[in-house]
Amino acid sequence: MSTINQSGETLEGRPPAATPPPAPADGKMTRRQTMVLFLLLGAQFTLAVDFSIMNVAVPVIGRELHFSQENLQWIATTFALSAAGFSLLFGRIADLVGARKVFLAGLALLTVASLLGGLVDASGPLLAARVAQGLATAMVTPAGLALLTTSFPEGPLRDRALGLNGAMLSAGFTCGAILGGLLTDVLSWRWGFFINVPIGVLLIVVAPMLLAKGEVRRGGKLDIPGAVTVSAGLIALVYGISAAGQYGWANTTTLVSLAVGVVLLIAFGLIELRAPEPLAPLRVLGLRSVTWGNIGGAATFIGFTAMIFLITLYLQDVLGYSAMATGLTFGVLGIGAFLGGVTAPRWIGVLGGSSAVLVAGLVVQGLTVGALYFAGDARGWLYAVLGLAFLSSYAHVVAIVGFMVTATSGLPNEQQGLATGITTLTQQVSITIGIPIMSAIAVAQIRASGDPSVEAATLHGINVAILANGLILIAVGLLVALFVKRRAAARAD
Repeated sequence: MSTINQSGETLEGRPPAATPPPAPADGKMTRRQTMVLFLLLGAQFTLAVDFSIMNVAVPVIGRELHFSQENLQWIATTFALSAAGFSLLFGRIADLVGARKVFLAGLALLTVASLLGGLVDASGPLLAARVAQGLATAMVTPAGLALLTTSFPEGPLRDRALGLNGAMLSAGFTCGAILGGLLTDVLSWRWGFFINVPIGVLLIVVAPMLLAKGEVRRGGKLDIPGAVTVSAGLIALVYGISAAGQYGWANTTTLVSLAVGVVLLIAFGLIELRAPEPLAPLRVLGLRSVTWGNIGGAATFIGFTAMIFLITLYLQDVLGYSAMATGLTFGVLGIGAFLGGVTAPRWIGVLGGSSAVLVAGLVVQGLTVGALYFAGDARGWLYAVLGLAFLSSYAHVVAIVGFMVTATSGLPNEQQGLATGITTLTQQVSITIGIPIMSAIAVAQIRASGDPSVEAATLHGINVAILANGLILIAVGLLVALFVKRRAAARAD
């Protein structure tokens, strides 16, 4: 028996997979599906908020817990390292032991880590709590996505569910920044942790009632050498890129970390070629839908996080707005993200497929981001910048939906944990590396500008970096279109 993916490639030798319950004839979600969707979206939204909620509070945390200036970045980086480094591993574990078990275990870890994080009174325990939150993200995100894709059959229902998931993901990042600022000013930064506790308890109580246990793969073994090398390699790689943002790309720590990461990932590839039950079967990684879907997904996440960072610098360092005013303006991006997630499934029908939606989203996102290159230093530019950012946010979430549908379609249920683990890995790594890459471009241009005015030099650096951001998005969109078209032509022959 074989399974055909969207690119027309076949996975031979698979046992019949459990299929999601059939949808009603009218194509509407059942009551149970709707409740499951609300549950999974709530979990994903909470995790997205966690990623950004502490960023606004970093200076306050640093003062209260006596962080040195150079170590402040680790409040965010430790979360990102563990979330990115272990997502593929936990995605595969979800395939072996069941996505429901991994999902519930991750929610429990998130709840406990959040409670302890709000109670700590020293920097070390706080960083440990952030590591635990990152591990919980690495567990819940791929398991939750696997539960989502196996709860809805391929087609309009799954597209709609993934569209709403993409909307909640991006809206969560935006709301996290706004909520973090409000909680820190009104109550305490500790409430950025405590807010997860009641949400986590509620999800843990409700989830077993709604989520089916599903089928567990019998006799499967975890590829331990592959798990160790890929997790260590990803951690080293992400650490190196994060260090580049702090120390520079030529720094010894940066170069050694990047080199170690590359060597370990090469070793992982060699291990997977010989492993009897590989952590990430190369036949899956070689599918064009998986490969190009994730390349496009990486580009849209890198572009969006970098745009937020650069606009933040622009609003505060060039136009002179306060941090709170800057955070509130990002509500515009949240609206664009929500609308993008709601309408993206319709674009799949209009444009004729998820890969076409991914390409369109990347190109529109690139054009609107690149147009920010022309922004000047007068406050009158604020409205144009927010308008372009709104359109870019809309296109970004449309691209996310195209990415998720493309990268998870055509695979049997017993490999959905792997597929969603890869997409989670793409998401977490891309979010982490987007800022260091564009920050390096901006800093290099600021130093090379030679302008005696700090504001003018900063504006020049931001403009060049944001233009590079837009061009990269357009280039990746065109590459995805080229290879999808080539594959379609090959199938036609």
